[in-house]
Amino acid sequence: MHQPPRVKPLLALFLAASSCATAICAQPAQEPAPAADIRFDAAIEQAARLPRLQSLLVSRSGELILERYFNGSDPTTPANIKSASKSVISALVGIAIAQGHLEGVDQPIGDFFAEEIGDDAAKAAITIEDLLTMQSGLETTSNRNYGAWVLSPDWVRFALRQPLEVAPGTAMEYSTGNTHLLSAILTTATNRTTLVFAREALAAPLGFSLPGWPRDPQGIYFGGNDMEMTPRQMVAFGELYLNEGRVDGRQVIPREWVTASLEPRTESRRERGRYYGYGWWIRQTAGLQTPYAWGYGGQFIVLVPQLDLVVVTTSDSTPSPERRSQRRRIFDLVEDLVVAPASAALDVAPERNQGNAG
Repeated sequence: MHQPPRVKPLLALFLAASSCATAICAQPAQEPAPAADIRFDAAIEQAARLPRLQSLLVSRSGELILERYFNGSDPTTPANIKSASKSVISALVGIAIAQGHLEGVDQPIGDFFAEEIGDDAAKAAITIEDLLTMQSGLETTSNRNYGAWVLSPDWVRFALRQPLEVAPGTAMEYSTGNTHLLSAILTTATNRTTLVFAREALAAPLGFSLPGWPRDPQGIYFGGNDMEMTPRQMVAFGELYLNEGRVDGRQVIPREWVTASLEPRTESRRERGRYYGYGWWIRQTAGLQTPYAWGYGGQFIVLVPQLDLVVVTTSDSTPSPERRSQRRRIFDLVEDLVVAPASAALDVAPERNQGNAG
C-alpha cells in the first residue's frame, strides 16, 4: 500500500479554517487529474435526499475535497459510529502488540480468561486473531442474542459461556462479543482502561480528544460499539490507514498491522463477495477493492487505496426500519457517485476477476 506523499496533512484542517468545507479543492499538477476535475454534484444532490444522512466527506491525499452536512448537522456534531468502533479496537490491538503488551495475534484468550473459561480447552485455545476476524466459533452475542447479552450482569462471562458452534478459526459469525473480549484483553494487558489507552495511543497522535463511551457492569469499555467521533475525525482515522499507519512522521499503527488488517481473511456467511479482515469489512466498489468500517444506521469510513481516497458518511443511528434501505442507498451513492467518477477522472482502471457485494 505505497501511497504518494501527503501534500497537506489532514490534521491542519483541525487547526485552521479550510476553503474545502463547501467547495472542491485543487490538487498538485503532477496528479493524473486535478481533484477539482472530480465532480460530486450528483452525489451531493442524492445525499440531500436521504432523510437520515448527516454528513458526506471525501478526502484525497490528505485533503478534504468534499464536505457537506445535512439535516441540522455540522462539523462539530459527533456521530455515534456504532460498530465502526470495531475498526478502532483493531487498531488498538495492533498498537498493543507493537508496544509489547500482547504477544501477537496467535496468543490464546485462555491467558486472560482462565477463571471464566475454566477447564474448557477448546475455548481457551481461541486466539486474538479469531476474535479480530469474527471466527471465535462462539455463538453470536449480536442479532438475536444482543438484548440478553447487554442486559446480563457480566458481558465477558456471558460471551465466553456461549456454546462453541464451530471450531475456532474456521467460519465467520459476526458477534460484538468478540470485540468486547478484545476490550477486556486490552484492559488487562495494558493496565489501562480501553478509553485511556485509546486516548494515549491513537486519539492524541491524531490531534483530537476521544469522549468516553458506555461500559459494561464491570467497567470495561464497550468493545466495538458506541464510540463517538466527528466526521472529520473519522476521516483522519481513515487517512491513517491510507498513510500506512503514519501521521506527521510518527508511526502510530505498525505498517504491517495496517496491511494485515485490510487483507480479506474470511467471507461473510450472509453475503458472498463481502469479506472481513482485522475489524474491517472488504468489498468491491466500482471495481476497486475497498476496505470499510461500518456502523449501524449508516456510519461508514470507506478506504479506496488505489485512489488515495477516504469517504465518510454519518447518519442518524437510532433504530429505524429504514436502516437496511439506508445502507443500500449509501453504498450506491458512494459507489456510483463518488468512487466511480473519481476513478474515471483519475484514469484508474477497475480490478479484474473480483466480485462485488453490498
